[in-house]
Amino acid sequence: MRTNNTNIELIVIGGSAGSLQVILEMIKKINEKLDFAILLVVHRKAHSNNILQTLLQQFSPMPVIEIEDKTEIQNNTIYIAPADYHLLFENKNIMSLDSSEKMNYSRPSIDVTFKSAAEIYGDRMIGVLLSGANADGVEGLAYIKKNNGKVWIQDPKTAEVDYMPKHAVEEINFDLIIKPDNLAEYINQL
Repeated sequence: MRTNNTNIELIVIGGSAGSLQVILEMIKKINEKLDFAILLVVHRKAHSNNILQTLLQQFSPMPVIEIEDKTEIQNNTIYIAPADYHLLFENKNIMSLDSSEKMNYSRPSIDVTFKSAAEIYGDRMIGVLLSGANADGVEGLAYIKKNNGKVWIQDPKTAEVDYMPKHAVEEINFDLIIKPDNLAEYINQL
């Protein structure tokens, strides 16, 4: 598949159990200058501190920011959805936080963010689903496809916990199956 698409304005990467190592490997290999933002929605404990931001920043050539309510989106930046909040897009410039009920036992919910991003970005976004133990993200990927966005799914054979990507592969008309070591390569080609 040819991934070269200069119209991409946002990549949203969702993951749960087993996804952190994939994210770390991606960050180590990613280009220093990207014409879009990358947003990470990772399931974590409700009252976890921002150690994830500190960890990722050690390996990232670009800024890593944990989102606060009304955070402005900048290209060439990696954003992290904070623990215990759903992440929504007000428009292409502003992200907001929501503490409504959990979806798929999760807050932040990957589905909630995928759907919100798809409504705003349409065919100018890519949704990436990584390793995880529940179905969160699958419904959101379907919504991304419905809005003409691109869908990438981690190869379930390479996932530490294959339930989430396996479920997505079975349910979604995906654009690309990725392996952990080539995620950054595909992003760098955009």
